[in-house]
Amino acid sequence: MIMIVPYQPNWQNEFLSLQQALHQTLDNLALRIDHIGSTSVPGLAAKDIIDIQITVESLDAAVEAALNQAGYQRVAHLTQDHLPPGRNDSSDDWIQWVFKPIASQRPVNVHVRLVGRANQRYALLFRDYLRANPAIAQAYAEVKLALAKYHPDRC
Repeated sequence: MIMIVPYQPNWQNEFLSLQQALHQTLDNLALRIDHIGSTSVPGLAAKDIIDIQITVESLDAAVEAALNQAGYQRVAHLTQDHLPPGRNDSSDDWIQWVFKPIASQRPVNVHVRLVGRANQRYALLFRDYLRANPAIAQAYAEVKLALAKYHPDRC
């Protein structure tokens, strides 16, 4: 079962610490590093996993090597985001790499996406929409809590 917990104010500081470490390791490979997902929305209940989006020019060996050096392992079977209903974009707009910590560290999902692609923009727009609309964020939390009772945790 998926475990949803109340919003934790420390999630922002945990992200900032992770962001700083990733910036040091990735240097100019990362165009930007953003806090995304439910833990990035103040007041929103979430799985206690920090989601980070790293925006890059290309998905290449240098990016993977840098993340490995930082203690993250690529999850090989996660290669693209789902295409939202009603979209007919190229699947190239939804490719990504996902990394998780190698050692027993704080649970983190690192999404590496290409600059300007639909999935890179979508994650930021959805986060910003929920931040700007607390009532919708609360409704989203209620749906998440209801669905969590019926589904196993996959990520």
